[in-house]
Amino acid sequence: MKIEGAKRVALRGQLRLPGDKSISHRALILGAIARGVSRVRNFLPSNDCLATLECVRALGVDIQRSGDHLLLQGVGLEGLRKPEATLNCQGSATTMRLLAGLLAGQLFPSTLDGNPSLRKRPMRRIIKPLQRMGASVVAENGELPPLAIRGGRLWAIDHQLRVASAQVKSAILLAGLYAEGRTIVREPVPTRDHTERLLHLMGADIESSKGNVTLRSSPLRAIELSIPGDISSAAFLVVAACSLPGSEIILSKVGVNPTRTGLLETLKRMGAEIEVENVKQEGNEPVADLIVKSADLRGVEVGGGIIPRLIDELPILAVAATQAEGVTTVRDASELRVKESDRIAIIVKELRKMGAQMEERTDGFIVEGPTRLYGARLESHGDHRLAMALAVAALVAEGESFIAGGDCADDSFPRFEETLKALLVSSQSTPPA
Repeated sequence: MKIEGAKRVALRGQLRLPGDKSISHRALILGAIARGVSRVRNFLPSNDCLATLECVRALGVDIQRSGDHLLLQGVGLEGLRKPEATLNCQGSATTMRLLAGLLAGQLFPSTLDGNPSLRKRPMRRIIKPLQRMGASVVAENGELPPLAIRGGRLWAIDHQLRVASAQVKSAILLAGLYAEGRTIVREPVPTRDHTERLLHLMGADIESSKGNVTLRSSPLRAIELSIPGDISSAAFLVVAACSLPGSEIILSKVGVNPTRTGLLETLKRMGAEIEVENVKQEGNEPVADLIVKSADLRGVEVGGGIIPRLIDELPILAVAATQAEGVTTVRDASELRVKESDRIAIIVKELRKMGAQMEERTDGFIVEGPTRLYGARLESHGDHRLAMALAVAALVAEGESFIAGGDCADDSFPRFEETLKALLVSSQSTPPA
């Protein structure tokens, strides 16, 4: 990916973002085990979500796809069939963790595997609770893929998450659909609740209250669903618009689930000019239009309970911090070290190449700004969110940057580079009315 940075450009225009990645994964999996035909619009055809789609197909579910529209012929809770081969999750940890929960309740054996990057991702936090529920889950060194799963009759558990994780919570809830009794998941702080919202929409016996989610096995009904735009994808355009003088963009029908809006709240604390308009409910999810204008930012401290609500957006927050007046400190984010890459070490290393004043901490980083960034040769390290964060940094910088492996952005935001460049205009041109 090659980006020509220049302060004389701005972002202007209006667009609707691709569908939310988290919801796309879950709509596929839950639609597969519902009764009847589910219709899904604005499905995200990213590499990760397509990996889930192919795995679900391999389990015997008829899925017809036309662009971002899906028709899923649900087979009910008991209708999945044994796959003929290992299920390939490609590089998607979400695919592996959620499907592990689903497969734990099946009466047939199966194996989940992925690419070399995914084989380095720890899975112990889903393996242990699934084993407690009665499933056999065998992994390399007890935690690394591939995962060999032999499901069966499960019993419900009351599980306290030690580390907040929506993927672990969702894996347990999916297994809970097949368990005898009442499955309870207790969270230390709230995490994204798309699984719970979809289950409720589909008629499941589920309750959420004060950080506790309770589920009993129950059949699911098919649904019609329009997936909102992905707020994690919006984050990159929002920070670019905040950072480039003269910018003004409108992002339509973006998901504004309160478990996902930590970045918007943090940017507003930093002085960003972001308006949230036309809020409404679609598919049991709040959606809204985001209007973003350039603004002078200031440094803030970020930590504690807000971290799970912006964990995926911390790399792009680091870019915003390089353009903010003063010091920005991020703490309590050690989870970043076990994502697709060690996002703490790498974002610090790569932004330093561009001249950023950053310090790596065990559980986060410190950024001193504002800093003039310069074009450089950068590495995505195969991490889609780092690739996009570095692209925004390159756009803000002076001179040309080259991001090796930048095409991995397709894992979550297909055509990201084209979308970003399509919004570029001269900062001297007239802003939209």
